[in-house]
Amino acid sequence: MEETKLFLIVYAAAFIGVVPPGLVNMTVAKTCVESGKKNGLYVAIGAGIVILLQAFIAVLLAKYIFDHPFVKKILLRAGLVIFSILGVYFFIQAKKKKGIKHTAHEGNAHSIFKGMLIAALNLFPIPYFVAIAGTMNLTAGVNYDWSLIISFALAAAGGSFTSLYLYVFFFNKIEEKAEKFARYSNYFMAGLMVILVVVAIFRIFYN
Repeated sequence: MEETKLFLIVYAAAFIGVVPPGLVNMTVAKTCVESGKKNGLYVAIGAGIVILLQAFIAVLLAKYIFDHPFVKKILLRAGLVIFSILGVYFFIQAKKKKGIKHTAHEGNAHSIFKGMLIAALNLFPIPYFVAIAGTMNLTAGVNYDWSLIISFALAAAGGSFTSLYLYVFFFNKIEEKAEKFARYSNYFMAGLMVILVVVAIFRIFYN
């Protein structure tokens, strides 16, 4: 019963966390535009695999991170560097005056790896899931044995993948304005990186 309750809560939290436009879901939508729905779905699968691992790690680190604040700062500093690099990359891509390239022949393995890479670069799910795990431990008295840890990780991956799948499912609405979407998505993602950099700096120095 406790596992079911935990699964549903974490599933909902993961789903909600991925609904707003972000690095991973925008990459899924962008891949749908450039390479088709199938490749977008494989990107979502690849991202889901990494999110599963991130959630697993997050549960194991939850108590340790709360007891040792410097660990959180290390993760935030790593995210600061990565998001800065990604911000520059997406801004350069947005400046390129090239028409949208449709590459439906892109391999399934390549798309899965792409999703795994993007999700791995996005370090913010780890503190997000750490916060969820810690909150449930403090408020609901959840003591994480292996069955609960596995349930937590599966719920996090499942909720995230469901949200990403909706981006693929509603691809038709994006496809109608594919060129416009492709043109501005890089600007959006560059702006998102700037916001994440600011958030990381704030949390490093003012938390």
